[in-house]
Amino acid sequence: MPQKDSGAGITRIMPATVENIAAAAAAITEGRLVAFPTETVYGLGADAFNPAALACVFEVKNRPSFDPLIVHIAAYGALEKISNLALVSPQNRVIMQKLIENLWPGPLTLIVPKRPEVPGLVSGGLNTVAVRFPAHPVARQLIQAGPPAVAAPSANPFGYLSPTRAEHVAEQLNGKIDIILDGGKTEFGIESTVLDICGDSPRILRHGGTSVEQIEALIGPVAASLSLGNASPGCLLSHYAPLTKLYLYTPREIQKVQWNTNAAYLFYSELSRREYRERHGAPSAENLFALCSTDNTSAAAARLFDTLHLIDALKYAFIYAECAPANGLGNAINERLYKAAGSVITAGGTG
Repeated sequence: MPQKDSGAGITRIMPATVENIAAAAAAITEGRLVAFPTETVYGLGADAFNPAALACVFEVKNRPSFDPLIVHIAAYGALEKISNLALVSPQNRVIMQKLIENLWPGPLTLIVPKRPEVPGLVSGGLNTVAVRFPAHPVARQLIQAGPPAVAAPSANPFGYLSPTRAEHVAEQLNGKIDIILDGGKTEFGIESTVLDICGDSPRILRHGGTSVEQIEALIGPVAASLSLGNASPGCLLSHYAPLTKLYLYTPREIQKVQWNTNAAYLFYSELSRREYRERHGAPSAENLFALCSTDNTSAAAARLFDTLHLIDALKYAFIYAECAPANGLGNAINERLYKAAGSVITAGGTG
């Protein structure tokens, strides 16, 4: 079992075996922090009912205390321990049941009324709480072996790229947490979709691994109300940001950006990458990256954070990124690129 000693403590990177999952669950039960894989990104887990452990999550991530956490469960009955379902309207209970039956376990987070015993740190002081039932077998086994509810934001410093591999967690949080369960690369590569079902009608607060089309096929049209302060995790304007300055372009405008060997170019598809190279006669393609070989928003989403981590490691001066199509998981990709840029889409030029 590999270990890393940072001087501040030892972070153990443990293969996700049955024995190691049990050890990690015991650590969470004891009030310690564990990074673990979900189908979206790696999460930083703490007992959702342990205020001291929750405070450590905010300290380790340098996360504002008003930014709520997502509570992960591994049994449908656990939802009643977290949410006061009596406060959900009859209409929304029907909607919630359809979503749970068809999209849980999976990358969908529901905003529901909070029970009073759930610590305020989990909800950012709100009377609602974010809950999801992850599909990843390691995540589910971990929760089943430990506390019935695990609060788990992404296992990275606040505002930076979410980790899609155990080594991403180790690079960013080594020595600050006890255990990293290594379950390999995550499937979706972006966080869950967040859907608020507490109002008069459902609202998407964050696009993610469950597409709008999947949700609307079950419950009809939904509105999107993004960047609403602390209503949902990931809703602050600047978020999901690489260390390298990122500029965001429309597909048409990125083709006009002058080729620069000191910049990395992040295209949605191989077709767009090839068009740019031919247009500018770029002698080398080493700094030209594509998220998918064909038009596939799911494949592109799965590679987004992984590719941005790689570009950061290569130490380019800038990243010029192209928007994805606004369908499937393209909305989730664009939301993260927009927040990584921390500004509106660049209309032309180099930033």
